[in-house]
Amino acid sequence: ASAHSHALLFNRVSFVCLSAEEATGYGPVFEEQPVDTIYPEESPEAKITMSCRARANPPATYNVEIDLDTQSSHYSLVGGNLVISNPIKTKHVGQYFCFATNIYGTVISREASVQFGYLDLFSSEERESVYVKEGQGAVLLCAPPPHHPGTLSFRWILNEFPTFIPLDKRRFVSQITGNLYISKVDSSDSGNYSCIASSPSISKSVFSNYIPLVPLAERPIRKYPADLKVKFPDTTALVGQNITLECFALGNPVPEIRWKKLDGQLPPNHELRMSGAHLHLYNVQFEDAGSFQCEAVNSRGKDYHAARVSVEAFPEWVEQMSSTEQDLSRDYTMPCVASGKPEPRIRWLKNGQLSHRKEMRFSSLTFDDSGMYQCIAENHHGVIYATAELRVYACAPTFEHNPVKRVMAAKNGRVVIECRPKAAPKPSFSWTVSITLSLDGSLEIRNVTRADEGRYTCFAENDRGKANSTGSLLVTESTKITLAPSNADVKVGENTRMQCAASHDASLDITFVWSLDGRVIDLHKESHHYERTLNGSSNGELLIKNLQLKHAGRYTCTAQTPIDNVTAAAHLVVRGPPGAPGGVRVLNKTDKSVTLQWSRGADNHNPISKYTIQYRDSFSEDVWKNATTSPADVEGNAEMATVVDLFPWIEYEFRVIATSTLGKGEPSSPSPKDKTLEAFPVVAPSDVGGGGGTSRELTITWTPVQPQYYYGPDFGYIVAFKPQDGAQWMRVTVADPQAKHYIHRDPSIPPMTEYQVKVKAFNGKGEGPFSLTAAIYSAQDAPSEAPGRVDGKALSATDAIVWWLPLSQGNVKYWRIPDDSEGGAETVVVPGSENHTRLESMKPDSHYLVEVRGYNSAGYGPASEHHQIHTKKPPPSRAPKIIGQKLKSHSVVNIAWEHVKPLANEAAIEGYKVLYRQKGHSTGTLYTTSKQYIDLPFHADGNYVVEVRAHSEGGDGAVAQININITGNTRIHHLLINSDQCNVVF
Repeated sequence: ASAHSHALLFNRVSFVCLSAEEATGYGPVFEEQPVDTIYPEESPEAKITMSCRARANPPATYNVEIDLDTQSSHYSLVGGNLVISNPIKTKHVGQYFCFATNIYGTVISREASVQFGYLDLFSSEERESVYVKEGQGAVLLCAPPPHHPGTLSFRWILNEFPTFIPLDKRRFVSQITGNLYISKVDSSDSGNYSCIASSPSISKSVFSNYIPLVPLAERPIRKYPADLKVKFPDTTALVGQNITLECFALGNPVPEIRWKKLDGQLPPNHELRMSGAHLHLYNVQFEDAGSFQCEAVNSRGKDYHAARVSVEAFPEWVEQMSSTEQDLSRDYTMPCVASGKPEPRIRWLKNGQLSHRKEMRFSSLTFDDSGMYQCIAENHHGVIYATAELRVYACAPTFEHNPVKRVMAAKNGRVVIECRPKAAPKPSFSWTVSITLSLDGSLEIRNVTRADEGRYTCFAENDRGKANSTGSLLVTESTKITLAPSNADVKVGENTRMQCAASHDASLDITFVWSLDGRVIDLHKESHHYERTLNGSSNGELLIKNLQLKHAGRYTCTAQTPIDNVTAAAHLVVRGPPGAPGGVRVLNKTDKSVTLQWSRGADNHNPISKYTIQYRDSFSEDVWKNATTSPADVEGNAEMATVVDLFPWIEYEFRVIATSTLGKGEPSSPSPKDKTLEAFPVVAPSDVGGGGGTSRELTITWTPVQPQYYYGPDFGYIVAFKPQDGAQWMRVTVADPQAKHYIHRDPSIPPMTEYQVKVKAFNGKGEGPFSLTAAIYSAQDAPSEAPGRVDGKALSATDAIVWWLPLSQGNVKYWRIPDDSEGGAETVVVPGSENHTRLESMKPDSHYLVEVRGYNSAGYGPASEHHQIHTKKPPPSRAPKIIGQKLKSHSVVNIAWEHVKPLANEAAIEGYKVLYRQKGHSTGTLYTTSKQYIDLPFHADGNYVVEVRAHSEGGDGAVAQININITGNTRIHHLLINSDQCNVVF
């Protein structure tokens, strides 16, 4: 539908003077209007419904400019709703609005769009593998398919649905492009990745083909500086809207994302999410506009990005019209003012048709001006509508619904007797007495006396006729204050009373109202501080409890009756601790001091005795500390002081607190952050030492200086060293302030030679003092000889022992042949004090090659000749079967079992081991026997566990276990036997 001209279906209506009850008819007012609709192309519901419903009397009819009668029409009208059946994209996309009409006029709904939503499948082309070195960053492109509308949300899965990629400081998915960013790839990132694009408008999601990500091992893993890959663009937000700015960087170590507003503080309505990659601004306001910057930082470098956030606004009514009745021939202007950014354009409609007036101003209303008016305010963000009905009427004066009333007035007071008949045009007025008349015809009497009591008649007349109405006046005694409140002076926390009493006409009720500085006190809401004292109906005394500074001011007592009121006031002074000082700022600064200036806060009626200055820095975790000042005591009349004993090159904030004899006040707002000047470093690195390392190296270590002691920019270390007997110190500069060691490599360095070493700090200002000198040794040479006379033997199916001629330290490697290779060998490290070691967890009945190397901190020496060891066959896998248990005497039990037959690949049986122990104990007694039975002595009552296993050269076999309960009664109470466990009670 479009805004083409259409036939008006309403009649001209002439309005006469009717009461509100009689004039029940009114023009259309929309209760439901069409809304923007996105119709999914794959929707199973083959229709679109555009709603339109208006409240009107008589009921509205709905006009359309669409042909509903043709056989091929997809449109139908159901009530006021437009239904589009079997929608077709090429025919039905567009803007729609409806007309509602009755005899009083026509109104047009807001425009609503119909769009077709779709989300195509991703391209079926195979995605190429992405190869990335470990430690480098990676970007996997989503490349979402064609879609409408434009807003999509994105997630990624790894290998299979629904294994979603967890988002953290290292991984980020842009909700703008859909791309997956990994700041630092590691081996755990290996796999197949798929992008999921979802359209919330049509409730559909699609998956991309998998993208293989292959991390490439690199040792050592390199470090990379922060590199911003996701950068938010210049953004326009609407007032009240929520927006999200994105920033993410690649780098190793994983960069930290920081945000700032370049032209002020970050808005209080901000929140950081996604480990800092998202800056959310909630309920955006005009003052939030400005340039925002994100900074990515790691130990290798920084990267910055800034863009502007502009704030504009949807149109909003500042002043809008409402339905009204106006006299014939009078002047009238319809109000319609809107704000917005850009400033909205105003258009007018009368009865659904465009008016070319810039403002709806009438110099002399006629009946033809009656109708339905719409004011439309529009900018490129949207449009708003205001609707009102204008009725122009004329009638002779009538007092039928608003006669002159009986009124009361207090003596010496003022009274107005209203005369407001229904009439149009405006009538002329006269009264039976000649006293002051107001413009609307009302009668005003001042300094009322008893003589003014009586009846009064108002006469009204215009060109349509005349009428009159009579009322009366009753005069009462005036209200007077008999006890006024008095000025008071109190301290914070105390109570006080404000008195107030009044005389009044006995026939009238009286109430007392208290106000503070013109604001009425709500005794119910503020009952914890205010209370009315009940002391007769003519007493309005006010009790003020637990006084605070905010309770000071002018208290007014108002005694009022239905006829008049009278007031009396008094001042309450509340003395308390001082208010917060203001405008704290840094005037001058050195490396260890700053001079502060501030302005005095309110003394709250008590002299300020002193000031306390506090500071905090980036190392104090938001803890404010008392500062040392010069002078040490800052007097109460001061507005300037110097803070001393600060650290150079540290960013500080300061605040000031005033104190009086009544206590300590609130602190001032913090001063702007400011940095002290730089200075030479004075703290040297501690714990200087070192030694060891690889051959021909000198390793020097230290504990880094804490950042608060850097004292300036460009901080680093100077490392000095020389041989113990040398005279010349060598100096090396290390620029990393977090460095903990330095390795000096020189082929001429002799091994295990003593060196003198010392370290000091430097910055852009100069160098600090050296640390204490430490003695360290250069690295040893790696062993040059292979171990000799390597020999060994198998101890069991899984263990072996190896020995050799002694070296400083040994390293033993062994691997199984032919299945394993030397690359998969097991390694055992042996101290230099030993010349043998045990090899464990070997495979049974297997051939192993063993080699031995000497090693030290400088590296490995040459390998020995390989020695071959063949492990024993495995022990029996079957446990002995216990076939008998009997009590032979008071304390001896005989246990018997069947012989275990080993399998063909198992070692021969050499005998049996029997272990018995008291239940709950970790130690017991072990017996070895070649027989298939044993007599076990039990010396005390209790529960015992007996274990029987076969023994072979390959080790011990599987275990059979029985539980025996020995009691004073030698009879067998219970016997339970199974294949591998017995419970016996004696």
